[in-house]
Amino acid sequence: MALGTEGEDRPPRSLPENAVAHLEYDNASDRYRVRFRYGGKGYKRSLKMADEGEAKSVLARIEETIRLLERGRLELPPNADPGQFILSDGKLNGKPVQPPVFTLKDLFTHYLATLPEGAKAVSTIDGEKIHHQHLLRHLGATTIAKTIGVTDVQEYARKRLHEKYRGKLILPDTVKKELTTLRLLWNWAVTQGHLAGPPPTRGIKLPRSAEKPPFMTRDEIQRIIDRGGLNLADQKSLWGSMFLTIGEIEEVLAHVKNVALHPFIYPMFVVVAHTGARRSEMLRSLIDDFDFRAGVVRIREKKKDHAKTVTFRRVPMTKLLSKTMTEWFAQHPGGQYTICEQLHTLRGKTRTDFVPLTASEATHFFKETLAGSKWDKIRGFHTFRHSFASNLAAKGIDQRVIDEWMGHQTEEMRKRYRHLFPDQQRKAIDSVFGGNGQ
Repeated sequence: MALGTEGEDRPPRSLPENAVAHLEYDNASDRYRVRFRYGGKGYKRSLKMADEGEAKSVLARIEETIRLLERGRLELPPNADPGQFILSDGKLNGKPVQPPVFTLKDLFTHYLATLPEGAKAVSTIDGEKIHHQHLLRHLGATTIAKTIGVTDVQEYARKRLHEKYRGKLILPDTVKKELTTLRLLWNWAVTQGHLAGPPPTRGIKLPRSAEKPPFMTRDEIQRIIDRGGLNLADQKSLWGSMFLTIGEIEEVLAHVKNVALHPFIYPMFVVVAHTGARRSEMLRSLIDDFDFRAGVVRIREKKKDHAKTVTFRRVPMTKLLSKTMTEWFAQHPGGQYTICEQLHTLRGKTRTDFVPLTASEATHFFKETLAGSKWDKIRGFHTFRHSFASNLAAKGIDQRVIDEWMGHQTEEMRKRYRHLFPDQQRKAIDSVFGGNGQ
């Protein structure tokens, strides 16, 4: 409904007594509209919204703008349309300008182009790009963004949950992350004035996902598999829950030391095994992060505080870590990074001297080093991170200390190794029921 004054021969409908403005519900359009009066003229405008709470919020802002004008605290600009000025909270000085129409692809492209350098980690941006591809594929690259509604997004979720990746159905948690990316993009577009209203991700229904199993030893997992009845996918999932005991970690590291094809591989394994560092943290580590005099290694993390490009946590150096890194730095090829290789050609790729390994290169050498051994079931570097926390828990180390050394922790992750606090749990139940077996 277009904004305009009501004709003089047709006086405006009277407002409620003492009211500056009021809402009306239009049954025909199933939307709210607002009526207000200023300067002796009446105005009416469809708010194009059915939510009563949102409509009342607009009404309150209109009333406040009118009061500011009447009190002289806000001045109506020359040649400005009073109705439009009031409806825009006193921001629109002239004729309304039709905002550009953005397709979904336009929004994605504009968002990435205007993202400040360093605002997000490269891995985060890469993940968002993957989400963008799926969203464009199902919602349509040329779809006008503002026309996307909750029904469209719910259908997107349904389609994604029926797709497979590497033979396995897409998990609800994966779809949830994709919808989070869409929500963040939508909210960004609203702040830029490209879109209006809440994101169409509210109220989307997804299947409930199962809680991840607790961490188990290699022997525990093997016993479960040996009972039979599990398919390959079930077995793979179990191996993803494996943590290595202290003795097994020593055995794995001894194997790595004996078969490693490059001198940086053994230090790479020792760093993650003895600090609980993530793969990305190990790769961005610098030589100066190892303080041998204080016996502390500094871990550069990016997940703890998204307002900062990097934060630090400190982990005491074990004797093995100190010895290994002292020997490695004595033959280090040069540069600032802890784990690097001077080779110009690595895995068939031309490289610059002294640059750190990429994530894919680190994973390649991880799998290559363990291939064909009894340890080839280890899924990745994260197994050593889980093992670090699990072994600390098994030794009864205070949870607060574990959190400090591990960095960013979630309650879900803590629950996966909390059962490994045997002494504390035994003392707790014995304090209630007694521990003498009577």
